[in-house]
Amino acid sequence: MNKETIRIDKLSIGYAGKSDVKVVAQDICASIFSGELTCLLGANGVGKSTLLRTLSAFQPKLDGNIFIEGKEISAFTDKQLSRMISVVLTEKPDVRNMTVTELVGLGRSPYTGFWGTLQKEDKEIVSRSIGLVGISALKDRMIQTLSDGERQKVMIAKALAQETPVIYLDEPTAFLDYPSKVEMMQLLHQLSRKTDKTIFLSTHDLELALQIADKIWLMDKAKGVRIGTPEDLSLEGVLGQFFTRKGIVFDAEAGLFKVQNDVHHQVRIEGKGIRRAMVAKALYRIGVLGSRDVETAEVIETDRKEAPDGFFFHQAAGQVTACHSIEELLQIVKTYYSID
Repeated sequence: MNKETIRIDKLSIGYAGKSDVKVVAQDICASIFSGELTCLLGANGVGKSTLLRTLSAFQPKLDGNIFIEGKEISAFTDKQLSRMISVVLTEKPDVRNMTVTELVGLGRSPYTGFWGTLQKEDKEIVSRSIGLVGISALKDRMIQTLSDGERQKVMIAKALAQETPVIYLDEPTAFLDYPSKVEMMQLLHQLSRKTDKTIFLSTHDLELALQIADKIWLMDKAKGVRIGTPEDLSLEGVLGQFFTRKGIVFDAEAGLFKVQNDVHHQVRIEGKGIRRAMVAKALYRIGVLGSRDVETAEVIETDRKEAPDGFFFHQAAGQVTACHSIEELLQIVKTYYSID
């Protein structure tokens, strides 16, 4: 059973100026659990970074309480907090002439005293942390020679070496290409399981979060913060309410978002499997709804036995046009329906 690591009670966040107070969000009540990957989602400017900075004690809260393992955050000294919370920021580490092992070793600073000398146990923890994120082959490389994805893994290893029960990450996939984003999110999910740590991150990678996260925090200026598994939030209709915009539609059955195009024509597709699905996808892009569930005078065949690699467009007048690719089929359909 995952335990409650963080408990937030009527938290208000924002900025206190000399003459006024800017409240970004208020009355937030929530819990974050160990062994789970929790993702914070929301539009730009909604206050995700402010919330993360407040939870990290980088910024004072305006009101309410933040409990870490049952103790209010204001009751911790800085040294005590450094053994409870580790933070991985969005910014790329501006470090040169330092090896991966040396940088990860900085995660032991809350335990090593003034001189920062690593003892045998510290070195073992550093080595284990490097292994957990799968970068043992990079341990002697200089930081400036690494890719963005490799650097981010190093910073996560440094956070692991800090041996805190809580790890916060601010946009950990911000500078990564798509395969690296997927790898990073999967790594964090696996680490939450293997280490039983509480891993909480903010992200704009909505689709990945909905597929990989155990819990989602949806942050909205008008509706506050809604929390749940991606599936529960989908069933409750919360995801569609939070993120549906012009040109975007939430597919409740798939639990994911997709681009919404204006549809001006329909055509029946006879076929099955991936070929039918790819034809339907391509047709939707040009404003044609292709489905096997509609009855139309025109029909597209995607699986003719005597021509398994072909696509066939049956016009209402009876003419049949054979196409060798979806690109060719689209040109025929565009001409037939006078689509620009």
